[in-house]
Amino acid sequence: MKRAIATALVAATVGLVVAGCGGSAGPKTIKIGHLANVSGDAAPWGLAETNGAKLAVEEINKAGGILGKQIEYVVGDARGNATDGVNAVKKLIEQDKVVCVIGSNFSGINIATGPICESLKVPQIGSFSTNPKVTVDEKGNVRPYSFRICFIDPYLGSVLADYAVNKLGKKRAAVLYEVTSDYSVGVTEYFENKVKSLGGEVVAKQAFKTGDVEFRPQLSEIKQKNPEVLMLPLAMYKDIAIIAKQTRELGMNDVTIIGGDGYANAMLDMAGQELQGSFWVTHFSYEDPEMAKFLEKYVAKYGDKNPEVNAGMGYDLIYFVADCIKRAGKAEGPAIRDAIESAKDVKLTHATITMDPKTHNPLNKSAAVLKVEGKEIRWVETYAPMK
Repeated sequence: MKRAIATALVAATVGLVVAGCGGSAGPKTIKIGHLANVSGDAAPWGLAETNGAKLAVEEINKAGGILGKQIEYVVGDARGNATDGVNAVKKLIEQDKVVCVIGSNFSGINIATGPICESLKVPQIGSFSTNPKVTVDEKGNVRPYSFRICFIDPYLGSVLADYAVNKLGKKRAAVLYEVTSDYSVGVTEYFENKVKSLGGEVVAKQAFKTGDVEFRPQLSEIKQKNPEVLMLPLAMYKDIAIIAKQTRELGMNDVTIIGGDGYANAMLDMAGQELQGSFWVTHFSYEDPEMAKFLEKYVAKYGDKNPEVNAGMGYDLIYFVADCIKRAGKAEGPAIRDAIESAKDVKLTHATITMDPKTHNPLNKSAAVLKVEGKEIRWVETYAPMK
């Protein structure tokens, strides 16, 4: 995710989020907790996420609430670390009596809070906690009270492969990945497996380490294999720019560059021409017409025209929980847990969610595909792998 939120937003909202919103305490309310990083270095993301959630709470309450009751929204500050996250979750559940916890956007926090939610029988739903271990332990057992509505790191590799083969028609792929990163290695593995399953071939796979600036040896090896597409998992925007320039310098002008995390507008200042026509996959984009509707409401309320994607996810998390509580028929942790696990085709703003009961991850979730056009990285479409 790309981080670009104004300091003014932090100053304007920091005094509001802890108080929450919605009705007063009592039997007429349903309490939903939000584990968010609203102070510390991660505050810009947490504040955007809570602002989006508060907007959804206000809309739902204005429309009559859930099961005839108003939502009471309570924020627990994880401060960007697992220790504070555990303390915040304990307070949300034991003292504030929330029936469900949304957030965090940090995998390490949700991994630490998972056992707490399980022991107290209150489900948690991560926003951008993408590490597979958030919902499945080292032995492959699903964590019964932990869920997420974002796709996981390795899934990105599958989306990239499917888009390259089925959408772009590129069956000869090459990969240049960061060898010391579990994330990069995982994305590469899933990309390679998916390409093969679709009848394509990964003709070359080369590695680099963060800090490298000379990629010509690897790219020369790749060139000999005549790939149609070059996938870059976990390359920061400076790396991407250098790789793109050296790729074109070696004469690989017809090779399409694709990738996931790491892209940024700043890379176009370094290699704008060389990156023309490259594709980048992320969770969603505010240029998506569906998300544009949310953005209009968000700007009207908060004045921030360029919020983090956390804002949209916070908004959708509240609506997702509301749907689950309605289907559960009661605001109790175990019943809500069951409703989350059985969620099917729940239409949210950024995606339609069907939960996989075996992994507690969303099934076949769509992603946003972006493309470099001129001096901008523009939204192309929302895309889900073909079944």
